[in-house]
Amino acid sequence: MTTNRAFEIRSGYSHTLGANYDGEGVNFAIFSAHAERVELCLYDPSGEHEIARLELPEYTDEIWHGYVPKLQPGALYGYRVYGPYDPENGHRFNPNKLLIDPYARELVGDIQWNDAHFAYQLLHDDKDLTFDDQDSAPFTPKCRVIDPDEANWEDRQRPSIPWSNAIIYETHVKGFTQLNSAIPEPLRGTFEGMGHKASVDYIKSLGITSVELLPVHWFPDDQHLLDKGLKNFWGYNSLGFFAPATRYYGPKGIQGFRDMVRAFHDAGIEVILDVVYNHTAEGNELGPTLSFKGIDNFSYYRTMPDQHRYYINDTGTGNTVNTSHPRVLQMVMDSLRYWAESMHVDGFRFDLGTILGREPEGFDQRGGFFDAVTQDPVLAKLKLIGEPWDIGPGGYQVGGFPPGWGEWNDKYRDTVREYWKGDNVTNDFAARLLGSGDLYDLRGRRPWSSV
Repeated sequence: MTTNRAFEIRSGYSHTLGANYDGEGVNFAIFSAHAERVELCLYDPSGEHEIARLELPEYTDEIWHGYVPKLQPGALYGYRVYGPYDPENGHRFNPNKLLIDPYARELVGDIQWNDAHFAYQLLHDDKDLTFDDQDSAPFTPKCRVIDPDEANWEDRQRPSIPWSNAIIYETHVKGFTQLNSAIPEPLRGTFEGMGHKASVDYIKSLGITSVELLPVHWFPDDQHLLDKGLKNFWGYNSLGFFAPATRYYGPKGIQGFRDMVRAFHDAGIEVILDVVYNHTAEGNELGPTLSFKGIDNFSYYRTMPDQHRYYINDTGTGNTVNTSHPRVLQMVMDSLRYWAESMHVDGFRFDLGTILGREPEGFDQRGGFFDAVTQDPVLAKLKLIGEPWDIGPGGYQVGGFPPGWGEWNDKYRDTVREYWKGDNVTNDFAARLLGSGDLYDLRGRRPWSSV
């Protein structure tokens, strides 16, 4: 049962997306080009009881928005979005599904998988062409409003290691810390354990200049893994592009991530994040409705040109994020800026990076995403590393990224393997050791472009 407890909602503003606290209340803004109505659902601290359901009163430039006076950081919320349920035309609105804010800075709780997470009737012969009216709220994480003042980086300098001096160490927060007896047990497997002196000192002793963390955006444990008694260890199935993975929280929560970054920076070590903006955890047309699908499926995802019920699957995961849409591109850029400015990370490695540069006509190193990053005064100064392939048409793009980018160089990997096997590849091996000039000696790109 819902009670509004006399919550007031005003028009607010549309220019800043997400839930933003200004000291006197919280402004909520969410993009949807095809929705007909959006409701903000507020929850008690347990996340189990809805205490208010407020219709966002304004719609400006495809942004639904409203301002709730006196609401404080820590407030829990989600959205219900109304519109056509018409999968054959790319629309999958279902207000019975509580949806995660794409801009949520923190999530509370885990997905408790249930049939209610699906917008259609799972056992019906017509599958996703049917409509399901079960409420998913009891089984869905809630978004939490955070206090922006907690992220204080005043007078903090980045290590800013030159590319030519960088030695990157790829690792996993839990995998690196879980069994280290030098780390206090409550901190093992957490951001705080990663930033513990025992971790930082060891990495420093190796001569490492930059630590690259495997995905730390919020991601769920997939149902098919849980059914086998397993969990998603690697994290390449993001759902919250602004929210840290709470499974890596220690006693300090989100502050533990910031403290980890500070610890590495104090040691002169950069922090790079492996990020997955190419797809989400919502899968294909038979996947769950957790966030983007229910907010504006047709805008957030690439669908088949003549069959909008189905998704373009350049990722092999069931869906592909539509970064050629300006608002979706804005979300990716806003996410990168958030991690760079509010979390103070020093760079990003882009999983299946070719997808981010794929426009409707194909991969374009001068496409919208690359142009947006290149002109950005913050992001352009960071370390940007692309995984230059995907399974889509023209997906192999080693050597095809723009100046300023590093690229995973599989030709280096393969040639080194061949050389050590005894194959007659001495000349190729020398070229790879010297920076693969055949791939990167273009437009002033330097040898460090080969990663």
